[in-house]
Amino acid sequence: MALMLDAQEAPAGTPRRRRTAPPAWMVVALACAGQFLVVLDVSVVNVALPSMRTGLGLSEQGLQWVVNAYAIAFAGFMLLGGRAGDLFGRKRMFLVGLGLFTLASLAGGLAQEGWQLLLARAVQGLGAAVLAPSTLTIVTEAVPEGAAGARAIATWTAVGAGGGAAGGFVGGVLVDLLSWRWVLLINVPVGAVVLAGAVGWLAESRAGDGRRLDLPGALLVTGGLATLAYGISQTEAEGWSATATLVPLTVGVLLILLFLLVEARTRAPLMPLGLLRLRSVSSANVGMFLSGSAMFCMWFFMTLYAQNVLGYTPLEAGFALVPSSLAVVLGSKLAPRLMHAFGSRNVAVLGTLVAVAGFAWQSTMTADGAYLTAIMFPGILMMLGAGLAGTPLAAVATGGAAPEEAGLVSGMINTSRTMGGSLGLAVMSTIAASRTGGSSSPQALTEGYALAFRTGTAVLVAGAVLMWLWLPRRTADQQ
Repeated sequence: MALMLDAQEAPAGTPRRRRTAPPAWMVVALACAGQFLVVLDVSVVNVALPSMRTGLGLSEQGLQWVVNAYAIAFAGFMLLGGRAGDLFGRKRMFLVGLGLFTLASLAGGLAQEGWQLLLARAVQGLGAAVLAPSTLTIVTEAVPEGAAGARAIATWTAVGAGGGAAGGFVGGVLVDLLSWRWVLLINVPVGAVVLAGAVGWLAESRAGDGRRLDLPGALLVTGGLATLAYGISQTEAEGWSATATLVPLTVGVLLILLFLLVEARTRAPLMPLGLLRLRSVSSANVGMFLSGSAMFCMWFFMTLYAQNVLGYTPLEAGFALVPSSLAVVLGSKLAPRLMHAFGSRNVAVLGTLVAVAGFAWQSTMTADGAYLTAIMFPGILMMLGAGLAGTPLAAVATGGAAPEEAGLVSGMINTSRTMGGSLGLAVMSTIAASRTGGSSSPQALTEGYALAFRTGTAVLVAGAVLMWLWLPRRTADQQ
């Protein structure tokens, strides 16, 4: 990498000091640390949900919104975060997002009422949305394209997937040894360390062209997603035909349609619809949306199954998911080698089919299931598949866009995964509740969770078919 001049002015006649740019691995490590934190917080609260319910008196719907308040704000503002990074600087947005995320984590950990926790989780999601798109762009700019670039993207994917996978384990340890508050408070010291490293080591980059941010678009898409998710969650108690369900569902759809209309007419759209004409961008994002809608729910239901049905403690539930955490990292690291040999499309389809096998196996769960066959082996297959599929989908999306759109496309691929996850969780929770019928017996809960996994199996099968037919046959990893 090139040498960077010290920005400070030196007195006349004094030799200007130069410092060597940080090694690429340091830049990648800092970016991945930020990505790890924001993805970890998508799932780390799952194990803590029963303790949060007791501590703050949350309802079942409130528990779902502890997860969805974060996920929806994360997904809804991520496109805005990607565009802000392009215009104002990736390092600057990294610092702003991580700072906001860290402060919101402190507020959530100190919350005394349910609404305070939900508000803190939403602000956490906003900080994550500003931070996350910059992480992938920082990684791709630090490492040149080719084999090294594919390995760097694989590392970013593995860390992100590992963050989601490690959430159950980390949450279980913290809840058992300390309290549920520490699943949020732990972000404060870690965030401070990463902030300090980013200030000293990350270099600024941008692709600004003077365009303004599309704040109306961000508000419309976030409001639409939140309203849709709320409407879906209402079906559990009110049914699909009730006014309390139909009104938010209709408003949510209208807000999304209005968002698309605004994007088509504004001079500086948050999501230029022309990008979706690129086959690589549109196909990878739809594939990531479908994959995320199933994978996001996996951790939610697995941790509830382990605690509510099998009687595991939070710590035991966390340890039970360690093999799955390792599997997703393994899949992400194997993906670049397979992509070079077989192509991104084939590896994405292969990974999705491996996940299908795991979801189908998990859907056979019973109320007295053994650890190896009810959690460990199906969990390994699900997460191995997630790791194998995530890297090629991210590579296809970012590889098909122009450099000045890199931050935006990074935001889109993250948005697709998280948007799919948040809406998927609302749908799957409703499906599970419809089968449970209000009963809290282990048998009834198991039947509800199993139905959710069968639904996830069908979604992933559809995703695999779509990827096979739509993803480009030849991409940069095969050139």
